[in-house]
Amino acid sequence: MNFGLNEKQIEFRAEVREFAEREVKPVAAFNDEHEKFDVELTKKMGDAGLLGICVPKEYGGRELDTLSYIIAVEELARIDGSTAATIAADNSLGIGPIKEYGTKEQKERYLPRLCKDHLWGFGLTEETAGCDSRGTKSTARLVDGQWVVNGSKIFITNSATPMTLGSTIQVVSGESDGKPEFTAFLIENDTPGFTQRPMDRKMMWRASNTGELKFNDVRLSNENVLGKPGQGSHIMLATLDGGRLSIGAMGLGCAQGAYEMALDYSKRRVQFGKPICKFQAVSFMLAEMATKIEAARELLYKACRMKDAHLPFGKEAAMAKLYCSTVAAEVCDKAVQVMGGHGLLKDFDMERFYRDQRILQIGEGTSEILKLVISRYIGC
Repeated sequence: MNFGLNEKQIEFRAEVREFAEREVKPVAAFNDEHEKFDVELTKKMGDAGLLGICVPKEYGGRELDTLSYIIAVEELARIDGSTAATIAADNSLGIGPIKEYGTKEQKERYLPRLCKDHLWGFGLTEETAGCDSRGTKSTARLVDGQWVVNGSKIFITNSATPMTLGSTIQVVSGESDGKPEFTAFLIENDTPGFTQRPMDRKMMWRASNTGELKFNDVRLSNENVLGKPGQGSHIMLATLDGGRLSIGAMGLGCAQGAYEMALDYSKRRVQFGKPICKFQAVSFMLAEMATKIEAARELLYKACRMKDAHLPFGKEAAMAKLYCSTVAAEVCDKAVQVMGGHGLLKDFDMERFYRDQRILQIGEGTSEILKLVISRYIGC
């Protein structure tokens, strides 16, 4: 099953799958149970070239295409959502804006380290700004030639780990025609006045890092501006289009892993003298899972190919993220049903998958917002 992939993409899938089975699977349950962000595992992913997958080789990346990156996230999510989340957020939300909008100096300063052994956050969400990205209240004021930043961010993946170098943040930097003007800044974690705190006790992705960021009279120079002043909203929203592909990949990988667990269990579990997969009620559930996974993969891969062809892909990215996250929810629910009580025990990976899938309908655009986005694309 190569789904129209070229030889390089097929080999890369096999490489990432082997890594996930060898390095991620043995520690996934322990890390989830103990809410452990695994620095050692993340460094291994850096050594394996999974940080900076699409970054040009001159900056230390692998210079692969979008579809290859999405395949990597899919294969990691097939084993563990937390690990996949770390890689997805690092490549799309962390590295992406710097790669696409950074100056030569900014790229040279950050990308080599982010491709090797550091992470970077994407600071958009606030208490007043989630789906409404223009609800940002954090501010930056020019004072004596420096930008003074105040405010906070929440739910920022990869922002508060020992490996985190910094974050890209959106703040209100002024006003234009009576409307707030937004600017994106690159801010390093050791900047005076900037603090980061991990947000724990999560239901899902318990081994990934989620941070709360606070800015108290943080002073930044024009060298910290990403793009141009006033371009922040465009940069952040364009980045989210690509990020939706990675969340779609997480949904696809989660569904694939849950389906494989349920199928394997159904062949081993014997009731009334035969494996339960031989009962129509169970076999029909598995058939429906397999069908929806195939459809989700085709939709997601199409969106990736459009991006790689430099075609507009915003609508397709929204559709892929919406459908893949829906399929993940449906497949995990049916997989638990197939596995019965065993699907609800922490001794079985299915329990973790069932929890992890829930965030996929919320992060990087809720399902409701995505329907709004799609409706606008089709002229409603």
